[in-house]
Amino acid sequence: MRNILLNNLYMIANTKTHMNKTIFLILIFSASMFAQNEGGFQIARLKYNGGGDWYNDPSAEVNLLNFVSEKTNIKVNPEYKFVDIKTGEIFSYPFLFITGHGNIVFSESEVEKLRTYLENGGFLYVDDDYGLNSAFRREIKKIFPDNELVELPFDYGLYHCMYDFDFGPPKTHEHDNKPPQGFGLFIGERLAVYYTYESNPSDGWADPNVHNNPQNKREEALKFGTNLIVWALIN
Repeated sequence: MRNILLNNLYMIANTKTHMNKTIFLILIFSASMFAQNEGGFQIARLKYNGGGDWYNDPSAEVNLLNFVSEKTNIKVNPEYKFVDIKTGEIFSYPFLFITGHGNIVFSESEVEKLRTYLENGGFLYVDDDYGLNSAFRREIKKIFPDNELVELPFDYGLYHCMYDFDFGPPKTHEHDNKPPQGFGLFIGERLAVYYTYESNPSDGWADPNVHNNPQNKREEALKFGTNLIVWALIN
């Protein structure tokens, strides 16, 4: 039943079928219940070693989940939650989130756990908050040495499954005056890891007084985050 539901949602998103939005959101709600039954859908922030500030902007996920609750019928649990790979807690959450400004280091056992998590249907979103790029690319290569991060085309389903982003990820926070990019790592045909570079939408999820982003930029970032959650559920 779960595979039939998710396959149907995947086809809807990829063909951009124009169906009744209420029906589509009911299907998404059903998928979210399959993904996580107790308390509603929740994002888990991944704690990592290496010195980077994995813990920054704890209001980000809370605000995003509240936005998702307001704009969809997905049942959510809007609480800040972080998980340590060492404990195996990651397997209780369908959506992991990594951000920060510096180094990331995964041990051999952590690499093995993350590989197992991702190969068994887990989804990882990584947002470079500036300075994360080289470390993340090095560490993801340890997890999947034979898989490449590839830039997703603008017509990819993630950019259109709820809100349309015709030019890929939004430019929420300026870093080095480069265009925003979104990269994916696939296991078979499934997007298992999604990575935003020079985009930084999670800054737009944080409380308004944290980064002082204009309201239109914050709403754009929250809409993009909604797409991420929807795509993780149907992908």
